[in-house]
Amino acid sequence: MLEISTDPGAVDLDWLHHRLSTDAYWALGRSRERIERLVENSLPYSVFDDGTQIAFARLITDRTTFAWLSDVYVDRLHRGKGIGKLLLDRIMADADTWGLRRMLLATADAHALYRPYGFVPHPKPDQWLEKNWPDNPS
Repeated sequence: MLEISTDPGAVDLDWLHHRLSTDAYWALGRSRERIERLVENSLPYSVFDDGTQIAFARLITDRTTFAWLSDVYVDRLHRGKGIGKLLLDRIMADADTWGLRRMLLATADAHALYRPYGFVPHPKPDQWLEKNWPDNPS
């Protein structure tokens, strides 16, 4: 039976660290300490199948006007079964109750997953800036 939890204490940190640091192109090599900190400092969404974690995502948000969706990951053994959609359904339902003005995300390969939820390329990329710290690990 599938269950979604937003309890940071429910996150299987061993599973999450292994999956993100070895299988997620955006987080390769990410340290266990960074994984622990990102769970502590954001709103985690974990999907469990009979108690075993199979997916994860997190929001960095004020739950009022803005959210950043990050680290969306579905275990390779469970891809293609609608788990990502289930996860996004829950996240978007929560976000709808907060009255957010904007949610952002970055993806290199999952545009088709996010489009049905209203995500589009940013209409004013000339207004958005970013700051990178290239010497910091992912």
